[in-house]
Amino acid sequence: MKKYEQLAKTIMENIGGEKNVISVTHCITRLRFKLHDENKAKTEILKSTDGIVTVVQSGGQYQVVIGNAVGDVYDTILDVFGISANKEAGNDVANKKIGLLDRFIDTVSGIFTPVLGVLAASGMVKGFTALLVALSIIDAKGGTYQILTTVGDGFFYFLPIFLGLTAARKFKMSEFTAMGVGAALVYPTLSAIMKGQTLYELMGGTLFASQIKIEFIGIPVILMNYASSVIPIIIAVYFGAKIERIIAKFMPTVLKGFMVPFCTLLIVIPLTFIVIGPIATWAGQLVGAVATGIFNLSPVLAGIFIGGLWQVFVMFGLHWGLVPIMLNNVSVMGFDPVIVTYFGATFAQIGVVLAIMLRTKDKKLKALAAPAFISGIFGVTEPAIYGVTLPRKKYFIISCIGAGIGGAVIAFFGVKLFVFGGLGIFGYPCFINTVTNDVSGMYYGILASAVSFLAGFVITFPIYRDEKNITMTSSTAGKEQIVKQEIIKTPIMGKIVPLGDVPDEAFASGVLGKGIAVDPLNGQVIAPTDCTVVTLFSTGHAVGLITDKGIELLIHVGIDTVKLEGKYFTVKIKQGEHVKKGQILIEFDVEKIKAAGYSTITPVLVTNHTEYLDIIPTNKKEIKKDDTLITVVI
Repeated sequence: MKKYEQLAKTIMENIGGEKNVISVTHCITRLRFKLHDENKAKTEILKSTDGIVTVVQSGGQYQVVIGNAVGDVYDTILDVFGISANKEAGNDVANKKIGLLDRFIDTVSGIFTPVLGVLAASGMVKGFTALLVALSIIDAKGGTYQILTTVGDGFFYFLPIFLGLTAARKFKMSEFTAMGVGAALVYPTLSAIMKGQTLYELMGGTLFASQIKIEFIGIPVILMNYASSVIPIIIAVYFGAKIERIIAKFMPTVLKGFMVPFCTLLIVIPLTFIVIGPIATWAGQLVGAVATGIFNLSPVLAGIFIGGLWQVFVMFGLHWGLVPIMLNNVSVMGFDPVIVTYFGATFAQIGVVLAIMLRTKDKKLKALAAPAFISGIFGVTEPAIYGVTLPRKKYFIISCIGAGIGGAVIAFFGVKLFVFGGLGIFGYPCFINTVTNDVSGMYYGILASAVSFLAGFVITFPIYRDEKNITMTSSTAGKEQIVKQEIIKTPIMGKIVPLGDVPDEAFASGVLGKGIAVDPLNGQVIAPTDCTVVTLFSTGHAVGLITDKGIELLIHVGIDTVKLEGKYFTVKIKQGEHVKKGQILIEFDVEKIKAAGYSTITPVLVTNHTEYLDIIPTNKKEIKKDDTLITVVI
């Protein structure tokens, strides 16, 4: 630790002294300080100090970027200055409290990130198709229109299937099982059933009155349209992942391949139709009742409420509680003056996106914002929400503010919706009175959308700043990229052996996985983190683990030691058991194994390495307890 004492002293001196420190933790590369007064810190001096990569001030933290030695510097600071660690050092998420809203946004954004490209592309196709029809370039009844509509709508219609895949990766569920859940939600027969005969009405006379078309083992099923929906499949996969793990824990290995998905689908899909769907439906009805009540109290207040929160309602599927009110108003009164106040939301969103696109220096964000803006013009805002503003929640909130202002304008001028039709700029004709041909409503609609757009743009443009991220160079990619990492502590202590030097071609070639090997100094294999034992050889010479974060590990004690048939090995765990970090898994006699003519070099491999950007082994020569053995780049 002495080698880092001077660096530790320099850091503490230039952040304003230990009295200026509220707390300090560390992640993969950074010391994360919470300071009483960041103005007391001498940032430029720290940036020029040897051993410090840079300094980042973000999220209420003063972050000193060290690199691989951050753990040693952190320990030295604690030791020399007597500062108490408020948490065990680990990854970013583990070391800071995350609110429910932050967790939700992180989860939804992570699920949508892989599909953003095709989401934006589909939205652009939908928008351009509507434009071609509006300009009479193509016939809305012709084959060209039908094909283009299929191209644009196909992805959105089957969105639950795609989100089933990405949510499965997020929640660590079998991908194809999760896609099966998504496919069930958009199964075509459901639409026909929803139009069929009503068996009876559930909770008639109440806000939650629902027509029951079918039952499942005597339980009423409240059907709803899940095409293009988001939240139901995410919730279903979240619970499905937990159910799948429970089933897998008790299922015999020989049956897991087909019985685990069999049982999981039989539980999760009915659960989604019976519980998750109805809850979403009733929540939507409750929102509708609240919106109508507010409008009766004050139209402008209702405009702010509906307009400002419309995008949130859509994200949760709660807008389905408002759409029936709109349709009912149009059919009964000939117009809707209430729900129409949502109209500015699209334009507020694209106003924010345009400001970000013009201000950002991030090429990837700029490339994503451009098609999101274009599709948003035509009313398709999912790429803008999930790809641009929601991950940067401050700007999503700004879009809601702009939408609320637009909603207030619509309500103030008494704008009415006469036809339920187009979105975005193609929604303007919906404000024309089809009886009197009065177009004044359209002009006010254009005004409201312009106000929403300008509000989003004007608020965002002067304050937007790219998020400060630290880039690291991947050891295999050879180029800089923004990364997240998971740390695998060593399960065995000893001298490091590069994987290519392992005296076994299968391990050395990497065909069994990527990682590193250890020549053990003692005879214990311990759990590198909290994980589940998924494979346990009866001979005790090898064990397969899956960490709670989904990283699959193979620890193989020695080379060809399977031939010992369990001799000199003592197994301390059972297959399917969930073990804690540091728990002893296997004990073995190093000297007796060597005396029997076998190498004890132990490969530690990440077998599902193809799911990650990179697998980075330690550069240490000797590894001790709690040392990092492998860094998994996500």
